[in-house]
Amino acid sequence: MIPFFRKQESPVCQHYRAAAKPRLSKKTPVQDVRFVVLDIESSGLKVGQDRILSIALFEICNGQIDMGRSRKWIVFQPVTTPNASTAIHCILPSETRAGRSETEVLAELLPLLAGAVMVGHHVCFDAAMLSEAMMRNLKIKFLNPVIDTAYMAMREMIPFHRTGYGNQRPPSLDEVCAQLDLPVVARHTAEGDAFVAAEVFLFLCGKVRRRFTKRPLQLRDLPVEYLRSLHY
Repeated sequence: MIPFFRKQESPVCQHYRAAAKPRLSKKTPVQDVRFVVLDIESSGLKVGQDRILSIALFEICNGQIDMGRSRKWIVFQPVTTPNASTAIHCILPSETRAGRSETEVLAELLPLLAGAVMVGHHVCFDAAMLSEAMMRNLKIKFLNPVIDTAYMAMREMIPFHRTGYGNQRPPSLDEVCAQLDLPVVARHTAEGDAFVAAEVFLFLCGKVRRRFTKRPLQLRDLPVEYLRSLHY
């Protein structure tokens, strides 16, 4: 009989999985948490069918955006057909044909995600697209806790508070920026949207912090979720 062996995970996957256990304590001071703000531009909005075209990432440490640790990738896709999404993000098929493979990008991305809380605007989509790519290429699930700045805005900003109407939608990044009087930089690019989402996150953290005057802000004070339980 020929023995069957489970293929050994790469060191990158092993490190990523190990960093997710145990989960971060809810009492961890926010200043001690590494946040990674990420945005994905894709060929469409159907998870499992559409593909990642570009990714951008900014790290937040000690309440500041670390510009020196920002990263961005164009992801290789052999065939992409111009469509309504192309008109928004303006990533051409010629660019993705010259991009990096999903496997190469994930090998560089996972060490940056390891042990971090991932932040994004409408982050459920980004996390789901990442999870699909990780399973497709590396056979590993997306494990990071996440914070959605759209959901956070609904909690912290009066114009976006829940109304009780079933068809209420979460605010767009443009709507949140308009309320905060934040300039929108390179909108509908992964790099621009990730940077603006990082600014929104820091502003909203400041609003939460003002409610806690007798102790440091802790992770439990923020709307931390995991991919399987994301909701509005």
